[in-house]
Amino acid sequence: MPLYDCMFLFKPHIKKEAAMDLVVRVGKHVYRRNGVVTDVKSLGNVQLGYGIKKLDGRYYQGLLMQMSMMATPHINKELHYLNKEDRLLRWLLVKQRNTNTNFGLDFFGDEGRLELSRFSQLGKLEDEDEDDDDDDDEYEVNEEENQVN
Repeated sequence: MPLYDCMFLFKPHIKKEAAMDLVVRVGKHVYRRNGVVTDVKSLGNVQLGYGIKKLDGRYYQGLLMQMSMMATPHINKELHYLNKEDRLLRWLLVKQRNTNTNFGLDFFGDEGRLELSRFSQLGKLEDEDEDDDDDDDEYEVNEEENQVN
């Protein structure tokens, strides 16, 4: 099962108990679908970059919470009931990258590292050839022209 982060942005006047009630309800939904909630964080009140308009007004602040979970890939479709939740300004579900994914040189392995070392040697050979320009005579300045009479 992939790992997901679910971000909740609550209206600023909502108490933490009411926010936690919604987070617990989502956690129970995940648990009923054989998922596991791994972490819940409250990031506190945040100032928004722009106002979010709702039926009861425009909001420039919100309470931000994050819930990490392992769930089935269909969890995004199953959580769309949150769109009708009155306590939320916004919610977002983000799938985390696979932690077993290799990046950089680890991706290539030992064979790939040998290939990459060949490229670096080719670059050094090309840099040495650049200094052997024959047109340096054009840029020489006669000493006679530099002397002041």
